[in-house]
Amino acid sequence: MIPPEIALRGGAAGQRVRAAASIDASTVVVGGGGTLGSAVLEGLLAARGNGRVHVLATRALRSSADGLDALVGASLESPYPALPLGRTGVVVFDRARHANGRDNAFLRPQPADLVGCARWLHGAGVRHLLVVLPVDPARMPLALRAGLAGLDEHAVAALGFEHVVFVRPAELAGAAPATARLQRLAHAVLAQWRLMLPQSQQPVRVRQVAAWVVALARELPGSPSGTRVAAPELVWLAAQGRDMRRLAAAWLAGDELPPPHLPRRRM
Repeated sequence: MIPPEIALRGGAAGQRVRAAASIDASTVVVGGGGTLGSAVLEGLLAARGNGRVHVLATRALRSSADGLDALVGASLESPYPALPLGRTGVVVFDRARHANGRDNAFLRPQPADLVGCARWLHGAGVRHLLVVLPVDPARMPLALRAGLAGLDEHAVAALGFEHVVFVRPAELAGAAPATARLQRLAHAVLAQWRLMLPQSQQPVRVRQVAAWVVALARELPGSPSGTRVAAPELVWLAAQGRDMRRLAAAWLAGDELPPPHLPRRRM
């Protein structure tokens, strides 16, 4: 049975135009570094069709994949481009990888930059916005996991985009280094409590999250307009199925979702 918090956050009023086979229009990415950001960037490049993928960068990239344009020096304070960059924008908030200098070449947004990112992308011509923001389900109530969390997200929804989707993959925040005995005990208890989370709130692989984001980017332009939130439970459900595009199209249209294909347990 599909949980109601997943089923009810899908389609909005409106007519479906089409389901795009590829992302033919150009896409703009803010946050192309990090494990998740780089996976999303690679997925968008693979699905770009005849379009291009623009990514905000702090310096020139050492190697550029086919179809990738680095917007070197672009920042959230810089003027909007004279020409629209693309109709679809993706903002990825991800943790930095300490051992990978490649990530330093990409603009790395922080959660406090959300409204600024969205406003800059809207000014650059983006009309379909995807925001990927991992959350810790153990620390976020259901109402916030499946709805708009805070004034910033409400402000983004009011900017005038045709579509806004907040994607919330589960990510269990790492515990800070504990020096005192009581701190270590508290972290151990918290770790055990997180193991008691429902399976649908557990993290899924980064590649699966990226594939889900790409599937949403493919289907979003042809879906009913509105603001939606993909809770951790929906991201987990997408990782269980074999056809993410079908699931994305159904969820965006407000249709009944197919049952998950759960992996068989080995005895």
